Amino acid sequence: MTNTAKRALLLTAAALSLGFGQIARAQDTAAPETPAAETPAVAVDADTVLATVNGEAITVGHVIAARMSLPDQYQQLPAEVLFPGLIEQLIQQTVLSQAVGEVNRRAQVQLDNEKRAIVATEKLDQVITDAVDDAKIQAVYDADYANAEPTTEWNASHILVETEDEAKALIDELNNGADFAELAKEKSTGPSGPNGGELGWFGPGMMVKPFEDAVAGMSVGDVAGPIQTQFGWHVIKLNDERAKGAPAIDEVRDEIVAKLQDDAVQEALNTLMDAATIERTDTTGMDPNVLNNLGLLD
Repeated sequence: MTNTAKRALLLTAAALSLGFGQIARAQDTAAPETPAAETPAVAVDADTVLATVNGEAITVGHVIAARMSLPDQYQQLPAEVLFPGLIEQLIQQTVLSQAVGEVNRRAQVQLDNEKRAIVATEKLDQVITDAVDDAKIQAVYDADYANAEPTTEWNASHILVETEDEAKALIDELNNGADFAELAKEKSTGPSGPNGGELGWFGPGMMVKPFEDAVAGMSVGDVAGPIQTQFGWHVIKLNDERAKGAPAIDEVRDEIVAKLQDDAVQEALNTLMDAATIERTDTTGMDPNVLNNLGLLD
């Protein structure tokens, strides 16, 4: 955490602690036997002034924005604590900022970067919001999923050993009536061994090619091997297979939304970059360790 961030966190903690104190004092001074009278609701908007510091206004909008940028440990505090605490925080920040006079170089470049980040985020939010609606989601689903050919999925078990001879010996035991799952528990060096060698359901591309090729040529109930992969030698049993069609749209909705948003952001950025006049300085010869020279900002 930077020194600036630490100072901001300390100021936030102090201001919110004051907010806690205000509520505690109000509770202590309230007469317990007298029901509290309802305070009439006051209409407010973002421009409603909550305090002024030497003529500089602090508004509801400022408090809402401050709430959005709170550290995680303060996000869950109740509004009756946050509201007075944040007002006090902004008053303190305003008093301190007014006492500085002219902003130094370090503060100014940080303000420049923060402004860029905030405005860029607003633009990205707009792009992301405009990128997604039900019609666009349906269009992507129709193009990518609705007419997809069914694919085969397999459910298999295997016993993994280090040598071909070991695998051949296992096949002999199976041919003589040994139980596949028990052999896997006893002999397999793979992580599925304790589960009887069960691998669950998998589709094309999820297993290494020699393993998948072997499974694809088997019928349910078959045992095959020895099959060599980079992991060792396998004895494989095909437990079941099924055809998997297109997923329901709700199953892939999040994936489609992410794709639409990513594509929209990339398209918007490319369009804006192409339209911008950008002149890059040749940084060849510059020492990248200049990043560590904080003294340049003094």
